[in-house]
Amino acid sequence: MRAVELFAGAGGLGLGVSLAGFDPIAVVEWDRWACDTIRENQQRGFSLVQNWPLHEMDVRKFDISALPDEIDLVTGGPPCQPFSMGGKHQAYLDPRDMFPATIETVRRLRPRAFIVENVKGLTRSAFANYFAYIVLQLTFPDVTQKRGETWLEHLGRLEKVKTSGKRHGLTYEVVVRLLNAANYGVPQKRERVFIVGFRSDLGAQWSFPDHTHTLDSLLVDQWVTGDYWERHKVTARNRPASPSEIVMKKLRAVAASNEASNQPWRTVRDAIGDLPDPRRTSGGFLNHKFQPGARPYPGHTGSPYDMPAKTLKAGAHGVPGGENMLVMTNGDTRYFSVRESARLQTFPDGYVFHGAWSETMRQLGNAVPMALAQQVASSVAQQLLRTQESKLMASALSDMSRAQA
Repeated sequence: MRAVELFAGAGGLGLGVSLAGFDPIAVVEWDRWACDTIRENQQRGFSLVQNWPLHEMDVRKFDISALPDEIDLVTGGPPCQPFSMGGKHQAYLDPRDMFPATIETVRRLRPRAFIVENVKGLTRSAFANYFAYIVLQLTFPDVTQKRGETWLEHLGRLEKVKTSGKRHGLTYEVVVRLLNAANYGVPQKRERVFIVGFRSDLGAQWSFPDHTHTLDSLLVDQWVTGDYWERHKVTARNRPASPSEIVMKKLRAVAASNEASNQPWRTVRDAIGDLPDPRRTSGGFLNHKFQPGARPYPGHTGSPYDMPAKTLKAGAHGVPGGENMLVMTNGDTRYFSVRESARLQTFPDGYVFHGAWSETMRQLGNAVPMALAQQVASSVAQQLLRTQESKLMASALSDMSRAQA
């Protein structure tokens, strides 16, 4: 199945999409550092990106007309800074708002499905109308903005189209959900909005995949069974203080009721526990170099070792001073190495990041966790295959019926 990847960044979403069975026929990214990361991995022979047709350019200048007529999937994470909790919150006034370019690409390519990802901040009440506008444009891409029409006026017209029940050319069945990556086996509490659409003529019946990991299961694993500590060979005296008896009683009840049947959230220790301390050696791991200067301050105190990491961030001007840090078991703090951060974003160890530490951390802070991307894209792929099989079956039955007549 053929896919087009917009705003590819360092490749997290694209890698997940490739693992899900899609074949990227165009990968577009304007940032040269991110493109250098992809190119370096291509040169190293990293198989998933080996044949990516990479275009280092603005999505708005990419020649869509050169692509084949039938595209199965369009994916992309438009720049999140216009909507980020730590950004300037300018939304549609921000020149980096690339949702119009995303919607235009969907309108022109008419893919069977699309996956769009962005930050949790997009769902804030301040952006509620604009978020509704984005979703309605993706639902009715052919209902385009008229000359001189404001986006609010266009939103009103789209609302009328939706409530009229009439179809206007190309339409999509769109579903939206805020996903926490930790609930899907990513060792990081990273909340992101996913907007997924299927072309209406497919008759798709789809929902987001169920979560597979929970906090309750982790707490039971740590404090009821103790399997977590045994697995990591952490002696009793080196474990954190156990929860209060009130909490323990609740956890025992959870364990007894089988409510913790999902897998445990994956922790920082799960993700990087086998890596050597970068302050002493890289141990032969790529991008595993110590970066000095970590400094906690109120509100930015780093990630505990035995919970999923806090959200890795890119920062408006490089890496924020108190972000992207590990709180070690003795209470000391240090920056995550690039390789440790890549583990937290579920990139494989063989995937290299190009550039200085601050630049590579920016790429990682902007990335979609590969494992989460794979799970969402795999679910979409399965639905597309089912609709294709249904269409072939209906065609075969129709041919049989005509032959009998």
